[in-house]
Amino acid sequence: MPILGTVASGFNVSVTPTVEYLVIAGGGGAGGGTSGGGGAGGYRSSVIGESSGGGTSAEATLTLTPAVTYTVIIGAGGPGGTTDGSNGISGSDSSFSGTGVSIVSAGGGYGSHYDTGRYGGSGGGGGWGSGVGGGPFPTGQGFAGGNTSQNSYACAGGGGAGSAGSTNSGANGGAAGIGVASSITGTSTYRAGGGAGATASATISGGLGGGGNSINDNNGGDGTANTGGGAGGPGTLSPADGGSGGSGIVIVRANVAAAATTGSPTATTSGGYYIYEFTANGSITF
Repeated sequence: MPILGTVASGFNVSVTPTVEYLVIAGGGGAGGGTSGGGGAGGYRSSVIGESSGGGTSAEATLTLTPAVTYTVIIGAGGPGGTTDGSNGISGSDSSFSGTGVSIVSAGGGYGSHYDTGRYGGSGGGGGWGSGVGGGPFPTGQGFAGGNTSQNSYACAGGGGAGSAGSTNSGANGGAAGIGVASSITGTSTYRAGGGAGATASATISGGLGGGGNSINDNNGGDGTANTGGGAGGPGTLSPADGGSGGSGIVIVRANVAAAATTGSPTATTSGGYYIYEFTANGSITF
């Protein structure tokens, strides 16, 4: 259990601020018509055992400078395609940065209609025909989207923070990659699941962790807000819109209380730590 610091003149001075973090970008949107699912937003974590995409077991815990303001940016989810044949749009980056600190998670890749799913934190699923799923870029933040076969009625799933998306099977859309469970808030919660690929059959569920579903003859499901979930591809019996990716989140767990915050983060304590959950742009100063 950490030793909690005291506050003097508005700042914590008795203990050096050290923090663990979870930084998740916005999920990718799915295309319109017949399209692959969107990839989950990039996932970066300093909590042991909660890394993604083939990264190490944890990134380094950060040592921060007292009285310095650190900036938090929350990435938006990428919009889905609204016309038959259109690709989705990739999610936006999330970040936690300041003096000596630059943690950036890449937005999830979009789901494709005809061609290659876009690279991102996790890759978007490939479209029908010659589509190929996008790989994760940069590495260590997610997994690739699935490839697709020549079936024009179903497409591949988007990658998640915990596994790759799958190729479609006949008229069934490809399964989405699952997310990763983090206990940074004191409760184990899955985030950054990929979106399911377009389907001409039964409902295909999005990846565990906020990924959007794909439902036959309906618009694709949106990724869940503040999870970085990728969007679901639309059903395919009539032209339909792709889902939009879910927005990202930044969580900071510190050994001392913050002296000031902006952006209205949710502040809690658990296990002797101070925890700040940002769902909007803001800042934190220790």
